[in-house]
This record gives sequence, C-alpha cells and structure tokens, in this order.
Amino acid sequence: MSDRLRLADLLGGLSIAADLGFGLPPEEAMRSCLIATALAREQGLAEDEVADTFYTALLTHVGCSALSQETAAVFGDEMVFMSTVARTNVADPADIAGTLLPEVTRRMSPAERSRVEHYTATRGEEFGRRFDLGSCEVGSTTAKRVGLGPGVQRALREEVEWWNGDGPPLGLRGEEIALAARIARAAADAARFDDLGGSVAAVDALRRRSGVILDPAVVDVFAANADRLLAETHAGDPRQLILETEPEPVVEIDATELPRVAAAFGDLADLKTSWTHGHSRGVARLAKAAAENLRLDSQTTARLEVSAMLADLGRLAVSNAIWEKPGPLTGAEWEQVRMHPYHSERILATSSALEPMARAAGMHHERLDGSGYHRACRAAELSPSPRVLAAADAFQAMTEERPYRPALSAEQAAEELRAEVRAARLDSDAVAAVLEAAGRRPPRRRDNLRPGGLSEREVEVARLVAAGCSNPEIATRLVISRRTAEHHVQHIYAKVGVSSRAGLALFAHEHDLLSVALDA
Repeated sequence: MSDRLRLADLLGGLSIAADLGFGLPPEEAMRSCLIATALAREQGLAEDEVADTFYTALLTHVGCSALSQETAAVFGDEMVFMSTVARTNVADPADIAGTLLPEVTRRMSPAERSRVEHYTATRGEEFGRRFDLGSCEVGSTTAKRVGLGPGVQRALREEVEWWNGDGPPLGLRGEEIALAARIARAAADAARFDDLGGSVAAVDALRRRSGVILDPAVVDVFAANADRLLAETHAGDPRQLILETEPEPVVEIDATELPRVAAAFGDLADLKTSWTHGHSRGVARLAKAAAENLRLDSQTTARLEVSAMLADLGRLAVSNAIWEKPGPLTGAEWEQVRMHPYHSERILATSSALEPMARAAGMHHERLDGSGYHRACRAAELSPSPRVLAAADAFQAMTEERPYRPALSAEQAAEELRAEVRAARLDSDAVAAVLEAAGRRPPRRRDNLRPGGLSEREVEVARLVAAGCSNPEIATRLVISRRTAEHHVQHIYAKVGVSSRAGLALFAHEHDLLSVALDA
C-alpha cells in the first residue's frame, strides 16, 4: 500500500455506496461532481472554492442512510421513495401529487395508499424537514471525519436549502446559502435528469426549479453550456475523470489514516437500521485483535481491519423493507440479502486504495463447507483474512439484539461459534482467535467514556437514541418521565452540537458510546 492515498480516489469509490443507498445508478455522484466542478470553473471561482464544490457534490448523498428506517416505516421501500424524490419538484404540489405519490404507492393496497397520501398531506412537510436535517447533518459530520474542511462541511449542511428561503431544514435564502451548496444541488438535478432524458430534460428540469429551489445564476450557466458539460461526463470512466478534474492541490492522506475514513463510512452503513448501530466497529475491533492473536503480518492485519469496517457497505443497496420485513423473506428477497457482500466488494474494487481489501470484504459470509454466500466458496478458496472476518462478524452479530431475537451472551455466542467449527463451517483457529479477542477488556480513558461533557445519565440516553428508541421508550427504559427524556435529548443536542437523532446516533458511533466490554 502506498504511503500516501488520494482522498478523491477513496471517496469516489465510496460514493457508489451512497448512490445505491439513494436508489440511484452507480457513479451518479461522480457525474454530479464532474458537472458541479465544471460549473464552478465556468463561473471563475478560485480553486479553493472549486475544491469545496468538488467534494460537496461527490458526497451529496452520504447521509442517505440517516432516515432509512423511518422512511421505510412511513413510505415502504425507502429507496423507491428517495429515488423518486430525486426527480420530483418538491416545491410544486402538483409534481408531488403527479410524480412522487403515484410511484411510491404503486404496489400498495388501497388502504396503504390512502394512509401514505394522508400522511403526506398532513405531516409530509415536517417529515421532509426532519429527513433533510438528519441527512445534511450526517453528511457534514462525515466530511469532517474524513478530513475535509469547513467549506465542505458547511455546504453539505446547506445543500438542500431552497433559493427562495421556503424550504427545509434551516430556511436559508439566496446568497445566505453556501455557493458550493447551490452549485452541487443544481449539478445533482442535472445528472439525475440527464440520465432520465438527456440534456433537454436536464435543462427543462433546472429551469422549472430556478428561482424557487435553485440559484437562477447557476441554472443560467448550466443551460448555456448543458450539451458540452453533460457530454464531458460521458467522455470516459467517471472514476478516472474525477481524478483528472480534482482541483489542485489534490488532497492526500497518509495510509495510516485509512481506518479513520473506513470507520466514517462503516458507521454510515450501520445507520441503515437501529439494530446494526456499532456493528462494523465491533467486527473491526474483533478482527484486528484476532489477526494479532494469530500473528498475521502487519499489512494483512491493517487490511483486514479496513475490510471489516467496510464489509457491510453493500447493505445500503438493499431496502429496509427487506431488512425489516416481519415475516419470512421470499426467494427474490433472500437473493437481495445474499448479494450485499457482492455490492460491498464491487464498491471497494473501484478504488485503487481499497481494491486490496475488496475480496475479503466480499467473503465475510462465506463458509468452509460452501454453504455461505455470495460465492459459496469452500475452504481451499478462503485465505486467513476472510476466515477471521467471518468468525468476527458472526460473533458480533450474535451478541447484538435483532428484531427477531434477543442478543446472546458472550458465552452463548462462543458456544454457537464452536458448534460452527464442529460442523466444518468456520475455521477453528479463526474462531479461537476471535474468542480470545472478545474476552479482552481494553483499558479505557474516562474522558472517552463521556465525550462532549455528557453526564453518565446523558450517555445512557445517547445510547438509547442511537439504538432507535423514541422519547417515550427512553422514559420507560430509564424509569423517568417523558418530559425528562425530552429534556435530556435536547440538552445532549446542545452539548455535542447536533440537531437531529441521526446526528446524535453518528456522534455515538464516532465516540464508541455503543461499545460494551464482553465477558471472557
């Protein structure tokens, strides 16, 4: 692995996960990035402003998982909802009625269709504000975590504001909105409608949004150059084009910082469902410690940690309507679940820096007897890394609560893993190393236990918010009043500098508030 890694290479590959999570074609974020960068340069912006625009557009959809669970609960398949919103003029009630609702409710029963229509009419605006606030906050926090500056962080917070000031989440107006945000928003719409109907459709869509959602000056620049700008995005592999287009000086990170970037995206994948919060971090800790127990070389261990952190990125490509289905899955639904490691592998394989970790990530559900997925590999095809990763992932999942079962104790999970060894499905050495890792109690500094100046009770509340609990559920679990629970949540928001439950969940991930030491 090179000592220096280009951040655009990493984020370009990882942006595909956000595309899939938003129900959009892979590489659409990269095409948005190319359009936005060209628009910024057409307007004569300084190179540092172009850079802010470049990274804002590239990370446009990284907050897509923030409200997945809530969106699915209200609208069914959240990916259908989000991809349809991406082509709906949400400032036009007629377009909401004629584009969004028919598509979202197309396969619903009359009763479900009536429920969704009523919800949209009575509570849709509030839902949209909550969705935009959560996704923008998660996007901005992710930019900070991967090392991008205040300009990108601000633009991602403001990207869905409306030019006329009437939109969520903050009600900013006109030039109060960061220019990088205004350009990136227009570029995202241009890429979406170019894919649907070419440059004519893209210009028409942006014109209809001009002066309401979009900055008229940005729309005018796009309309005057649309054919050329869009053709340039189709002139080669978007992965290569963004590396050629990236503003100077290019942003690089040290190879030792790769786990930090991987952790940021692993946490995004875990936001998909409340019951997976913290899963990727837990798997990575176990896998790294197990690799050290097995005395694997330092490069293999480092790569295994990153593979573990990113192994579930492909979960974003599968709807919550499947992940949270209360009854048995159909054959087609089960196939989608079985394909999530494939998606993880392909996402990582698009980045030169992440490609060495792709194969192990794609094998985290394989088993020695060929009963795993997605390749149904047998022992001879499985190197030490996927063997360790499979054992670490299984143990971590068993010790986490799921909607269909309670969490197993460490002892129960250990016995389950030993049974898998006896059945020749998991590797005995890998399992032994993972169980040894799970029995450790690493020392913790007290200031890491209570980040942001949180009290012990506030840490408890933050954990419950991250686990998806509502304020009434928090009150019940902690035996406090609902008003007290609401007060705690708002006080925590103010202390840690977030404004949404999604933002607080991501804060809990970042500061390891979800981790619990396991008994030996």
